[in-house]
Amino acid sequence: MARETITDLLVFMAVARERSFTRAAAHLGVSQPALSRTIRELEARLGVRLLTRTTRSVAPTEAGERLLASVGPHFEGIEAGLSDLTALREKPSGSLRITSVEHASNTILAPALAKLLPDYPDIKVEIINDYGLSDIVADRFDAGVRLGEQVAKDMIGVRIGPDFKQALVGSPAYLKRRGRPRTPHDLADHDCINLRLPTSGGVYVWPFTNRGQTVRVRPEGHLTFNTITLMLDMAVAGLGLAFMPEDVVQDRIADGSLVRMLAEWAPTLPGYHLYYPSRRQHTPAFALLVEALRYRA
Repeated sequence: MARETITDLLVFMAVARERSFTRAAAHLGVSQPALSRTIRELEARLGVRLLTRTTRSVAPTEAGERLLASVGPHFEGIEAGLSDLTALREKPSGSLRITSVEHASNTILAPALAKLLPDYPDIKVEIINDYGLSDIVADRFDAGVRLGEQVAKDMIGVRIGPDFKQALVGSPAYLKRRGRPRTPHDLADHDCINLRLPTSGGVYVWPFTNRGQTVRVRPEGHLTFNTITLMLDMAVAGLGLAFMPEDVVQDRIADGSLVRMLAEWAPTLPGYHLYYPSRRQHTPAFALLVEALRYRA
């Protein structure tokens, strides 16, 4: 196979997986026009269209999907083989991509990386916060971090954090204005600050449990975010009630800027797990990261 064909296939795979010429060009470190020219030349040589282009998106055609499925695993095998050579180096190296959620990134991943990376400067880590359930294989992630109950059965899961409680909170000003809910059912009369879940297309449904009774509340309100940081800020500002991890709000409760309610109904959520496919070959850098994150009660 000609060397230029190998290069062109790598370019095609990058564009097909990123679904964007701009992102693929940034990933490969080349200009977007050069990338477009390479794809056109490859399509001309093969005699088929590999990508469908619109003003907003890029997607593989049927021929493109078949090419990606047939050549992708071979290139991944080459990459894995080259990565294995890092075991011969004095220190592990390489790049790791992880899909996580904001809470886990802040409380678990960031502290672990702060301890690990100073001793391993050749390891690079990219963390993408996303409350959707990503396909880590298709999206080219090395691993994902989600609650234990969300980890698919065909994945290897490693617990990286303890179980934790959720807390319902509101500011004193809001409670003075709107009153204090006494049961989860009372939340129907309150402004609730929502967390968007892109995979389901909806918002996070608030679960409450007390003495074997479970109540699931679909919150209603004027505000919806995809970050708990904004939810916290808006709750402190008195714009509604928020339902979030206990450790996120404990300082605000301590200083009086937030008040906790329905503590007897607070659910305990299963701790976060790092998950990854069993069939993927893992580098020494990845193995090091897994051990750094592994939860030890």
